[in-house]
Amino acid sequence: MPGPGNLVLEGSARLELGPHPDRARRDAETLLLHVLQKSKSWLMAHGEEPLSAVEAARYAELLERRFHGEPIQYITGETEFYALPFRVTPDVLIPRPETEQLVEKVIEWAARFATRKTAPGIPPLRILDVGTGSGAIAVAVAHHLPQAEVTAIDLSAAALAVAQGNAEANKVAGRIRFLEGDLLAPVAGESFDVVVSNPPYVPLADRDSLSVEVRDYEPALALFAGEDGIDVYRRLIPAASSALASGGLLALELGYGQDQAVAALLENAGFHPIELLPDLQGIPRIACAWRR
Repeated sequence: MPGPGNLVLEGSARLELGPHPDRARRDAETLLLHVLQKSKSWLMAHGEEPLSAVEAARYAELLERRFHGEPIQYITGETEFYALPFRVTPDVLIPRPETEQLVEKVIEWAARFATRKTAPGIPPLRILDVGTGSGAIAVAVAHHLPQAEVTAIDLSAAALAVAQGNAEANKVAGRIRFLEGDLLAPVAGESFDVVVSNPPYVPLADRDSLSVEVRDYEPALALFAGEDGIDVYRRLIPAASSALASGGLLALELGYGQDQAVAALLENAGFHPIELLPDLQGIPRIACAWRR
């Protein structure tokens, strides 16, 4: 039976014929380490140590899944977001690095409320994550803002189960309330200091242009939002305006080319000021708006 080093080379050669040849070596190595439950340093020191037949067969199976385009995060069942470990399944969107900027903005703005947890008679900061998916935003915010009370909503019961597991794994489950429902319906009548969301924003017309990893494997419910991609914003923004306390923050992730349309929706809903933040490619990616 070939050793790990040779198997990585063979796996790389196979994946170079797949949809992402540029990541072939890295993916082949990641999958083998997942099968063996070993570290990269172990692989370097034991490159000639033979695998068992069961391990080799399992590795071949995972390579084929990756070859056909399945995201490596779904194959291994894990990813990292905001330096925290997360479990992911095909029931949830895989957290993107761009969304870390959204979390960073919420944490930055909330820092001014840090003393509220000790002020007598003043309630803690109330944060609402709409469309929580894997719980990435809610868990990261709760982890970095221990003074906050976080509520996370999702339409999918399966996604909420994943999010709850991630909250438990990151030891913040006691400060996150998980609710099933559409947008802000489960918290009707409640008030929040922050509403944050990475909603579905891909236009249906763009479906065929998406990579096979996204189009064929990630949940459509978390991706698509009507013909122009802003259907969810049309409902979310007015609902958030009603739920936010005076001066509260609405923080949204945006799709490509949607900044002006979303800014108009925010203005019409009475938000001011409105701030649009670019990602590393200079594309407007985050909208921050404050309730008057």
